[in-house]
Amino acid sequence: MAEQVNNPLHGKTLQMILEHLLEHYRWEGLAYHIKINCFIEDPSIKSSLTFLRKTPWARKKVEDLYVRLLNKD
Repeated sequence: MAEQVNNPLHGKTLQMILEHLLEHYRWEGLAYHIKINCFIEDPSIKSSLTFLRKTPWARKKVEDLYVRLLNKD
């Protein structure tokens, strides 16, 4: 198995990533940075997770924003 030492996503669930982003950006900030309806129209963690799990390009945008936030800290 490949070593995951430098992978900031290793061991993080999508829910953990989304909750961390929400603490920092709130829904409005998340919708500003990633323009997808699950963050704009009546957002919830449950509906967002459902969408992100089915939509690889959207999940990638969320993960990329999370990594940028970690690098900024």
